Amino acid sequence: MSMKLRDLIRKVRACKTASEERAVIAKESAMIRTAIREEQEHYRHRNVAKLLFMHMLGYPTHFGQLECMKLTASPHFPEKRIGYLGMMLLLSEEADVLMLATNSLKNDLNSEIRFVAGLALCAIGNLATADMSRDLAPEVDKHLKSGTPYLRKKACLSMSRCLTKCPEMVEDFVERVVTLLKDKSHGVLITVVQLMTQILLIDAQTYEEEGYDDISETPCRIAFMRLVPVLVKLLRNLLSMGYSPEHDVGGISDPFLQVQILTVLRLLGTGNNEASEEMNDVLAQVATNTETSKNAGNAILYECVLTIMAVESEDSLRVLAINILGRFLLNRDNNIRYVALNTLAKCIVEQNNREDGGQDLANSAASALQRHRTTVVDCLKDPDVSIRQRALELIYHLVNQENVEDLTAELLNYLVLCPREHRADICTRVLRVVDRFSPGDRWRVDTLITMLTIAGRETTREVQSATIVYISRAAEDIQSYATHKLLKAIRDDDGTQLGLLNVGIWCIGEYGDLLLKSYTYTPPSSSGALMEVTDATNGDIPVTISFMGLEPSAVVRTVEDVTGRHSCPAEVKERSLTCFAKLSDRLANTGDAKTLERLQELLQKSKTSQSLEMQLRSCEYDALLNAMKGIMPPKAGEEDIFGVTDGALNPAVISAAKEALVRMPVVDIKVLQKKQASDELFDDVGSATPFKTVASVPNGGDLLDLNDIFGGTAAPTPPSTIQQSGNTGISAEPAGKSDVDLLSDIFSAPPVATTTLSAPSYDPFSGMPPPAATALSAPLVDPADLFGGSTVTPAPTLTTTADLFGAAPVQPQATTIPQMAVPLPVAPTAPLAESVKVKGFDHQGLGIEFDCSKPDTWNKQKSTLVATFNNSTDAPIYGLNMQCAVPKYVTMEMQPPTSTTVPQSGGNAKNVTQTIVVTNTMLGTKNLMLKIKIGFTSFGQKIDHLATCSGFPAGQY
Repeated sequence: MSMKLRDLIRKVRACKTASEERAVIAKESAMIRTAIREEQEHYRHRNVAKLLFMHMLGYPTHFGQLECMKLTASPHFPEKRIGYLGMMLLLSEEADVLMLATNSLKNDLNSEIRFVAGLALCAIGNLATADMSRDLAPEVDKHLKSGTPYLRKKACLSMSRCLTKCPEMVEDFVERVVTLLKDKSHGVLITVVQLMTQILLIDAQTYEEEGYDDISETPCRIAFMRLVPVLVKLLRNLLSMGYSPEHDVGGISDPFLQVQILTVLRLLGTGNNEASEEMNDVLAQVATNTETSKNAGNAILYECVLTIMAVESEDSLRVLAINILGRFLLNRDNNIRYVALNTLAKCIVEQNNREDGGQDLANSAASALQRHRTTVVDCLKDPDVSIRQRALELIYHLVNQENVEDLTAELLNYLVLCPREHRADICTRVLRVVDRFSPGDRWRVDTLITMLTIAGRETTREVQSATIVYISRAAEDIQSYATHKLLKAIRDDDGTQLGLLNVGIWCIGEYGDLLLKSYTYTPPSSSGALMEVTDATNGDIPVTISFMGLEPSAVVRTVEDVTGRHSCPAEVKERSLTCFAKLSDRLANTGDAKTLERLQELLQKSKTSQSLEMQLRSCEYDALLNAMKGIMPPKAGEEDIFGVTDGALNPAVISAAKEALVRMPVVDIKVLQKKQASDELFDDVGSATPFKTVASVPNGGDLLDLNDIFGGTAAPTPPSTIQQSGNTGISAEPAGKSDVDLLSDIFSAPPVATTTLSAPSYDPFSGMPPPAATALSAPLVDPADLFGGSTVTPAPTLTTTADLFGAAPVQPQATTIPQMAVPLPVAPTAPLAESVKVKGFDHQGLGIEFDCSKPDTWNKQKSTLVATFNNSTDAPIYGLNMQCAVPKYVTMEMQPPTSTTVPQSGGNAKNVTQTIVVTNTMLGTKNLMLKIKIGFTSFGQKIDHLATCSGFPAGQY
């Protein structure tokens, strides 16, 4: 015999292990199956109740679905109630057996017992499918006109479900909603307002799909706009009515209805000046008269703030909304503080993105928010990590020219305490803030060095390279200050801050001669140069910053101590060799022969390193230093790398060797923007991929790059002149793998044919000396690598000169050398590139046109392509589906189209667009190409088309 529900609950609670519980449930499930098979009707409602309990515990109960259907058809109310409850919990709208309940639902909707009809309405509101909604909508509509408030409120919720499943029925029930809004029952009013909210949301989706020119022109919105005064009056009555025990929650009269009305007003007032004007007064009344001591009042104020910021409200009202959120920040409840921080950030972003008058509104909200800056900053010290993260996001929006120094200092203080996994993102954001709002070069450099000292191990290559570029572009006084401070930071560091070591060793090698001089700087009293500018004990009295001059041996010993640690990364050791080579030139005039000899020994020490890169750099730099001294003794019976046997070098070779180690010229940001191109990619830890060579192909080879899509061999570049930045032509020749010496362009004879730059500016990131008599195209590399390069450049012709390893002379060829592909910062004044329109294709009335633009000035590799679909036929095109494929060197993010139905072009319909974000990692070497597969239905015929789009501007996309 089957046990009662209370006995089953008692037995499950008595189980001490999970296995005992599973045994009890399995035994009872078997008994329920037996009862179902034997058609034990008198135990049916008890079995379904036990199945509900099992379902709550997470056990399978699908075998009882038909029992629920049978109980709903029972004439007894207790059994019918259990049946409907089981149907709503055990079934989903995807269940096949749900279609069997349609007839029972229709019968119960026509029942004279209001509780039975209420059960049917609840089931429809939870489970109705599109077919059930179409069949039962007339029955639900009858209850919207019922004289019983109990049924009217349930019918409103059921109708909300039906209209969600069948949006085409919305217009048929708009007038019914208008009538119900005059109901006197609070329960009916709150459900009617919820129904209005759902209709407006459905109407917004229909607006996007149908392509109305103005959302206010839709029939539903036109009908509801007439109800704005009614809603305003209803909300004002709720604010002014006295105490009502039926609807009072925490001293607030019907807060649920107030929140729902504010939500509808927000949907109606967005983008509508007339409706917004009507609701401004009542919004101000809600914001000022609502009590904030209870959560019910806070909920109303939160919804009121969202409404104020969404509609076309006055500036004073927006300031009031920001002040309300500022009061939320002082609340002890972390949930309220989190909501306030999240809402503040969302409001600022939305106002910044507004198209009409958005700038004034954003300034108003931002200026009001500045008054709560101290409260937001205090949230960074909250023990709750979610509060700290939201406060951090908000602070980024608060930064401007006036407070950049104070807020950046707070960000650096938070950088010390934040989790390590968040540091990389914070460092990148601080870099953008410094780049945009920096008051001066000294403050910028000081901030970046402090950031490297705190989180050097988490900083990306972008931050490291940006710091180097900013230091190299600064005046010599700031370069001296930065180098002294970096050397001091390296001495105090334990060797774990990789970013600090990379930047510091580069600066020591580049500006090592400035370390020999003492440095003194007294900042003005109004300066805010972080923590070293003012003395904490003296308030705002400026403190003089002084660094003593160092001995050459002390400078070399500092770098040697860093590289001597067992934990020193290979990347830092490689940079130290470049530093030693440059210090040999910087310290040549000091007369410290012992230090210069030590530098030569440190370079030669790596000739036997296990790292091939270390060996290569050591041999090259040692040969370079010997060439500077004019000494190159040949081996017995062999020529040296310069083709001489008497140890004498050509003066031109000695001069070229010295030019290779001179101080790098000032970085030209414009040249950097135009020529930044990468042939090789690095993984997350910075390891280089193998060499790749560039070979020539016949004309029209651009389309062969699409072989990469199907896993074919990489398509080589065409032999025609490769355009870089629109002003440099480089002839690419066939090439294979080669071990040509990196220094052969310094020590060999001049090349047979040179390529001249149309602009006289010099790219400082190339491995060549500044152009004197011969102008060479300068490839863009990482500023921290002396000889790195990654562009296609013609190697000079070697005639009688052997390379470093005695290899035979080679012909001019294009060799790709791995580089550190780091996106360097861009000039703040650099404008965004203008958008370019590219024709895709036109097939059987459907045309595609791409609107190409660059979303970020600092990342030229990233592009946004907005595909606009044009329909030149006489009927709409349905079932639009576009698929894109790109070569391996391009990454792509594709968003869904705004609609799958393309209306006829030329009318009032809104254009259908689809956004594609692509990143060309070989920009400047290979152009962007798309292979498009489009599918659509025109005049009832399914059409598929395959096309290739390669008309994007060369060198830009």
